[in-house]
Amino acid sequence: MIDMFIHNFKYAFKTLFRNKPLIFWTYAFPLIMATLFNLAFSDIENKEKLDIINIAIVDNEEFQQNIVFNKAYESLSDEKNEDRLFETKYVTRKEAKKLLNDGEIDGYLELKDGKPVITVVNNGINQTVIKYVAEEVAQAIFNQEEVKIKDISSSNLSYTMIEFYTLIAMTCLYGGILGTYAINMNLANMSSKGKRVSVAPVPKIKVILSSVCASYLVQIIGLMLLFAYTGFVIKVDYGSNLLMIIVLALVGSLAGLTLGVAVSSVFKTSQDSKTGIIIAITMLGCFLSGMMGITLKYYIDKSVPIINKLNPASMITDGYYSLYYYETLDRFKMNIVSLLVFSVIMITISVVSIKRQKYETV
Repeated sequence: MIDMFIHNFKYAFKTLFRNKPLIFWTYAFPLIMATLFNLAFSDIENKEKLDIINIAIVDNEEFQQNIVFNKAYESLSDEKNEDRLFETKYVTRKEAKKLLNDGEIDGYLELKDGKPVITVVNNGINQTVIKYVAEEVAQAIFNQEEVKIKDISSSNLSYTMIEFYTLIAMTCLYGGILGTYAINMNLANMSSKGKRVSVAPVPKIKVILSSVCASYLVQIIGLMLLFAYTGFVIKVDYGSNLLMIIVLALVGSLAGLTLGVAVSSVFKTSQDSKTGIIIAITMLGCFLSGMMGITLKYYIDKSVPIINKLNPASMITDGYYSLYYYETLDRFKMNIVSLLVFSVIMITISVVSIKRQKYETV
């Protein structure tokens, strides 16, 4: 049985590498996009630096009595603190609204029933930082943990990195194309090999599993090629969190692959149609997760948060943002778990769908 698994694994691996459209979407397209991103955003570092953010805090009785929020924002606004994020004004609600409308601050915070309420006029990087910091402090209070927020924007993340993170997410989800092909090779109604598999005295699931494993290896090679190209050729600085960035990409690739497996198992259509479905899902997911602008992700998170909680591309990018904004790995780990749960759900759907498929022998 092991020999059969290895034999089919090698066969699937070689077959995938001989498929030019698959190689293009898996290897070439991400490199092309990385090159275009580099050309488009090469000078954006100097124009979009994360400077000290002007905010206001409604200095009501509830805020004054909340020691954690008080100390956290006092520290993050301290000029002597190398991790300083904010220039903070403590005002009334009326004064905060006026400052916001006059454009003197990017947003203001008000505590209501122990929960932070953030008010902004525009959406952007600064507003996202304000929102995430407030959420982190509130989460620390809930977990009875020490608040640890560190500004590492000058050395570990830039506006350009946001685009490269979404590019990694896109590459991970494009592995779904490999997943569709891995399944199609073993379906009787999709390929001659699938006809042989359907009548062979070998469990179909084990044959499919070897093909999926081969697809995952091909996908990982493409992912490592992207990291090598962006790191050594384009000179993208992934900072000190490179290992965790790669780990998240590997888990994200698994989610992308299993998404493709599920699509191929459920939809009874041609390989080209399934590829189109994966590309459409991937581009929509990346669009909602910030590839065309981080402001959309912030708007979705604020208005319809359930969308990005179910969006694997958003799980990946959110995991990367958490490495930037937070010193703790709690949010990062949550995104890893979310992607694994997503993968399990996709695998379950695939197994159920494949087991239900029966073909008439003629």
